[in-house]
Amino acid sequence: MTEINPNDPPPENPDDPRDTARMKAVFVVIAAVAFFVSPFLNEPFTGFEPGQMPVEVLEPPVTPAGYAFAIWGVIYIWLVASALFGLIKRDSAPDWDAIRWPLFLSFAVGAAWIPIALSSPVMATVLIWVMWAGAVWALLRAPVRDRGWLAWPIGLYAGWLTAASSVATATVVMGFGLLEPMTASWAGLALALLIALPLSQRLRAPTYAFAAGWAAVGIAVANWPTLYGFAAVAGAVLLLGQATRQGVALRA
Repeated sequence: MTEINPNDPPPENPDDPRDTARMKAVFVVIAAVAFFVSPFLNEPFTGFEPGQMPVEVLEPPVTPAGYAFAIWGVIYIWLVASALFGLIKRDSAPDWDAIRWPLFLSFAVGAAWIPIALSSPVMATVLIWVMWAGAVWALLRAPVRDRGWLAWPIGLYAGWLTAASSVATATVVMGFGLLEPMTASWAGLALALLIALPLSQRLRAPTYAFAAGWAAVGIAVANWPTLYGFAAVAGAVLLLGQATRQGVALRA
């Protein structure tokens, strides 16, 4: 008979849900870091090249001005910081654990997105919607606490992806001759706003509306002063106003 020492630590439970949560937290960190380093390991992506599609469109009106893409630097750094905080401080927290699989999916796809976009605009467009879905799914599940460590970085990411997914879709539509460039650009802007405006009210994360509004400002700058540019300004005002109201409400 084996003698039991009461001072011995309890045996490990292989089915302990806390161990599963920690494993998922590690996966999210790995995926976030892979997502972060992907731009450094691949050729720069500045938009789909005209030669990648049957119809050459040199400057799609729906594409934001180049400076707007600088938001990716903030997104990457904030998401990695969020993942590390989750592993170190919230590794087994149930509310953090609830967002990890959709977030892992989005990051894992994002880590492979640039090389795919450099070769296949259609596949890249499909996958950026997958990234968007994972980010929004995670944001819908994000807890109220730790907003600055979880909901807000995911919100910034999801908000930009809302615009980026719509831009990619419009660019592919015009690149395959399904619509004229200007018509496709109007459709892309409308799609982004129809998603972002109601979803920003549902998500209650000011960074989501801010990122989508930032993209709209970039579109306006790239098309100023045209009717399309004015429409983008109107969308930006609505989204940035929403972000401001939500930010004020959180401080109240």
